[in-house]
Amino acid sequence: MVKGAASMVAVVLVIALAMIQLVTAGGEEGISCGQVDAYLIPCVPYLTTGAGDPAPKCCDGVRSLKANTATADDRRAACGCVKAAAGRYPVKDEAASSLPTKCGVDIGIPISKAIDCQT
Repeated sequence: MVKGAASMVAVVLVIALAMIQLVTAGGEEGISCGQVDAYLIPCVPYLTTGAGDPAPKCCDGVRSLKANTATADDRRAACGCVKAAAGRYPVKDEAASSLPTKCGVDIGIPISKAIDCQT
């Protein structure tokens, strides 16, 4: 059970990485890794297997993440959360890069574990 939860957190973080880089709406208080994880946990099954389509709750989380990362600082913070998790857990690169399109969210850049969160 712990391994499954860890994989879900990793997937969530990878998705957040891409989403955070391109997000343009959102809150004013800053975003935490806990918030990023909460938005993206429903995406873990899709991100770790790459099979089928992301769940509706996953896409809701991707939209919420975008809506809550209005500033460059928020996007960098979320990116760091996602990148750290991606380094520890197996996430399918193709699933991560296709997530925004499959959810109908235009973030404008490719999602990648190799992305530079500072740019």
